[in-house]
Amino acid sequence: MSFCGGGTTSFRSWTHCLPEDVELVLYCYPGREGRFTTPFARDWDELLSDALAAVRDIAWRPYVLFGHSMGAWVAFDLARRAECEGIAPPRALVVSAADAPTRRQESAKSPPTVHDSDEQLVAWMRTNGQLPAGVQEDPEILQIAVEILRADMRVMDTYRYRSGERIGVPIQVLLGKDDDADAGVPDRWRRLGTTGVEAAWLPGGHFYTPDVWSRLPDHMTALHPARSGTTPEQVVAQTPGTGQATSNFTSRTYEPTRPTLSRPEGEATAGQTTVGWGTT
Repeated sequence: MSFCGGGTTSFRSWTHCLPEDVELVLYCYPGREGRFTTPFARDWDELLSDALAAVRDIAWRPYVLFGHSMGAWVAFDLARRAECEGIAPPRALVVSAADAPTRRQESAKSPPTVHDSDEQLVAWMRTNGQLPAGVQEDPEILQIAVEILRADMRVMDTYRYRSGERIGVPIQVLLGKDDDADAGVPDRWRRLGTTGVEAAWLPGGHFYTPDVWSRLPDHMTALHPARSGTTPEQVVAQTPGTGQATSNFTSRTYEPTRPTLSRPEGEATAGQTTVGWGTT
């Protein structure tokens, strides 16, 4: 799932670095890109209901959910709701550049907020690398970017994590060494799962470095089951009393998915194992 104010564009280049048996499936939030004429979600439940319908279409085969920033909370809640509604859960959840949703109240105090002016939101997007040059130079497109960001923040403000909500799938946490995440983030995510958490600290800030972002799937262990161990930049948070770290998973071959979610050009379909990605 994508970051606040984002779409699917930032993730499309990943098709070139995924394993051959992995397919990139993109989910787009309402109100942008190919869903520009669809009204924005009014609140968290409406957004999650929309996203869960998309997940249902890919859950008949192995899939992994990924979420960056705001999308990390969306992906976590999707995995939880899938389990509650009898939908096959993801093989793993990969959360990027986000604290655990148990810290929602603290996160709500950090910029950006729905009370910021358009100028403040533009400044925030520019500082965080969320405004391509072409957008900054076009006042109409820039205003659309602000409206999308503000709509997503309104949705986030309606999210309420309920004490005790957990998921039963492995969680991997990706964090930027220069982002404002503290050392306690992996442990807070660990408490939301039952199988342990693997955490990797990568070069760069909220969006890492351009090189790291362009090949971020390389760091997602659920996509590389043949790998073992961790790099010096990784730590594994174990479930207390078990001594067990996150498990890797093998893949199986399935028929291609139904065309309900978008796929970047060049995506393979028939005869390949598939992993579903939500990008919001």
